[in-house]
Amino acid sequence: MTGLTTANDPVPALALDRARRPDGRFDPAFTTALREALHHIGFLRLHGFGAAPGQVRELMAAAGAFFDLPPEQRLTLDNRESPHFRGYTRLGHEITAGRPDAREQIDFGPELPARPRAEWDEPYRLLEGPNRWPDDSVPQLRARAHDWAELMSRVATELTRALAAGLGLPEDHFDPLFTGEPHWFGKVIRYVGPPDGAELAPDAQGVGPHADWGFLTLLLQDPDGPASGLQARPPGSDWVDVPPHGDSLVVNVGEMLEVATDGYLVATPHRVLACGPGATRQSVGFFWSPRLDARLDPVPLPPDLAAQAPGVHETAQNALLPRFGDNALKGWLRSHPEVAARHHPDLVRAARGTVDAESVQ
Repeated sequence: MTGLTTANDPVPALALDRARRPDGRFDPAFTTALREALHHIGFLRLHGFGAAPGQVRELMAAAGAFFDLPPEQRLTLDNRESPHFRGYTRLGHEITAGRPDAREQIDFGPELPARPRAEWDEPYRLLEGPNRWPDDSVPQLRARAHDWAELMSRVATELTRALAAGLGLPEDHFDPLFTGEPHWFGKVIRYVGPPDGAELAPDAQGVGPHADWGFLTLLLQDPDGPASGLQARPPGSDWVDVPPHGDSLVVNVGEMLEVATDGYLVATPHRVLACGPGATRQSVGFFWSPRLDARLDPVPLPPDLAAQAPGVHETAQNALLPRFGDNALKGWLRSHPEVAARHHPDLVRAARGTVDAESVQ
């Protein structure tokens, strides 16, 4: 399983347990396939990544138990009460591409104490803080989500090192960016369709078209659920489906790596189609990102790879920033306007250059 694709599934598949040779060095066949997948498509499937027996289904079951709680119990974790954008986001209250998403979720990250505003060296320090978990009603969710995050951190570290090797760099090239407190974050997600018998709105979206703002994204789709609705749009291509394949992960590039490689690695736009009437589906996203203060300098690509780097794609609405904390804060303020307006109106005004922060409440 080294990067093969088919007409029905253009997303390459790789097996992480075959990444290294018996002597511990990376297999060039793996690193080349990894690099090529993330250059041409920006997406791949990952098998053999070390999940324990039953781990995926136990995590999905805990997520389902939370989303099955009555709304008033879910809202005890309301993310509008968290200045750190942690906790439960109600259906339709995350914004992507300017429109509400038909999903509900719990956002979580490294468990850290809140840093008082007086101690901030930069505004992005507001992203550090405690998580919000349903310990009284679904106590198993905290442990299973954190176990998953620990596994994904190991997987993402190995992928990051393999990618460095594939780019002709020492495998530890990116390690300094992640020393200390890497700012990964996770999402436990349920997509929700309209009620049975209702029509799906023409503009409904599970998640609108976007690119991720971090380093690498590792997405777990429910292996026992319906087709995910995930679609990607590789360069020069129309939208392609990326359905679940057993317990595999879907891996894609974030904007930081696109910036660092001058577009050689592509942060491919992707979206999630809305569920049909009466339907739901679950997934767990893990977004691997460096310390908030990390600045990703341009990667010294070999000449043959540099010749294939088309430059970074950005727009006036989405300027890409080299320091991760700045890029992340921009994304959170845009995606969760209610939280931003309630807790950080000054940053909303600064980001927009206006004084209309109250209008998004």
